[in-house]
Amino acid sequence: MPEENRMGGRERVLAMLGGRIVDRLPCMPITMMFAGDRVGAKYGAYAQDYRILVEGQTRVAEEFDLDYVSVISDPAREAADCGAAVKFFPDQPPGIDESNALLAEKIILAKLAIPDPYGGGRMHDRLRALALFKQKVGADKLIEGWIEGPCAEGADLRGINALMTDFFDDPGFVRDLFEFVLELELRFARAQLAEGADLIGIGDAAASLVGPQIYTQSVWPYEKKLVDGIRALGGRTRLHICGNTRRILEGMGQLGCDIVDLDFLVPMKDGREKMGPEQVLLGNLDPVRALRDGTPESVYAAVAECHRQAGTRFIVGAGCEVTRDTPAANLQALVAYAREPRPEAP
Repeated sequence: MPEENRMGGRERVLAMLGGRIVDRLPCMPITMMFAGDRVGAKYGAYAQDYRILVEGQTRVAEEFDLDYVSVISDPAREAADCGAAVKFFPDQPPGIDESNALLAEKIILAKLAIPDPYGGGRMHDRLRALALFKQKVGADKLIEGWIEGPCAEGADLRGINALMTDFFDDPGFVRDLFEFVLELELRFARAQLAEGADLIGIGDAAASLVGPQIYTQSVWPYEKKLVDGIRALGGRTRLHICGNTRRILEGMGQLGCDIVDLDFLVPMKDGREKMGPEQVLLGNLDPVRALRDGTPESVYAAVAECHRQAGTRFIVGAGCEVTRDTPAANLQALVAYAREPRPEAP
């Protein structure tokens, strides 16, 4: 395709999501620590200062010709603004202090207020990142916002072990907790869309830890309400559930997300079989063994196999975050596969 007819990254992703012809496959790998290292920043600073995050994401997107930028950094933003104890580290992601869970006593939920996304906390920092992205790359790169899903945020507030027990011992509390999370995340999503996000990523890693019955009865309904709520706000969604999701693939495909990520533990062919021909799938190279430890040639071949299994409704990426020590040549090989002209109707 002549250079003058080449799509920009934002246009390319939106065309794929809209079922239109694309010039090349979109490329949307998750880069966080990799991006921080690329600009010489300690990850603690990257996760706490929107200006550093924007610099890192913009650098990586431009240097490697990615189609998007993202505000994803860690799962502790909403919980921190709710009052949860969060541990910060100089060069690692912030993490929830599981030994001091905010909702260790369930009665606290009834008194918990939804924080204002513009209240000056960690959620507000993410909104500032989106506004700056809009200024810097909004005309060319797709801008991705990010929120936590009901199971992930519920675990951040209650504690993962306690939540897993609650599914059996106190399902009424789980429903109340997920209703709180739903309102929290829809408010945050609305603010992110207002600041320039084209798409909202939903991270719900803890959902991979439950069985299909609990997922169907207790988790899926709230993921569905969240996806539908974001759509009602005019937003698009990307579902990212780390881990082995083979037992819940069919439900994931029924949420109506614009993009569903698959981790490397789940073969692309399984996702396509369970979710049907129209679902856009993203992934799913093993970030360590295939992407970091491979060669440019093996990375290229692995992406080609993902594409073969997924078919045309496919976005190039890894199963999860690109590790910080991934050789640049290997990430370039992943992008090189995506950048081969292949104008095909999805």
